[in-house]
Amino acid sequence: MSVVEQYARAHIVTDASVPLIDELEAIPVTLRYDPERDPRSVRIGLPGAGAREWTFDRALLEEGLRAPTGSGDVRVWPCGRVQAVVEFHTAEGVLVVQFERQALLRFLRRTYMAAAEPVTH
Repeated sequence: MSVVEQYARAHIVTDASVPLIDELEAIPVTLRYDPERDPRSVRIGLPGAGAREWTFDRALLEEGLRAPTGSGDVRVWPCGRVQAVVEFHTAEGVLVVQFERQALLRFLRRTYMAAAEPVTH
């Protein structure tokens, strides 16, 4: 099984103090899936001085593309026909990451293909 890593452009809106994030410009966000580390989880990483990574259930991301859902400090919901939002709650505040829905669908498709790969020894 192979690791899936994909970059997507996203808009960040936050009330937290995250340095070097310009809310007006899209930034590259890392989407990562490692089936050997945790086959049920995905990770989203933010770049820059405010670099941070969140790990949460892959099913939550998939469900959130169809209807609002959440678990713990992570919420996901569709935003119109072409956008999706992932919201993270931290002690510092709330961070809202807005993606093109197709980028997240492509990533999820790749994670399911990676999880289905046969193990070779």
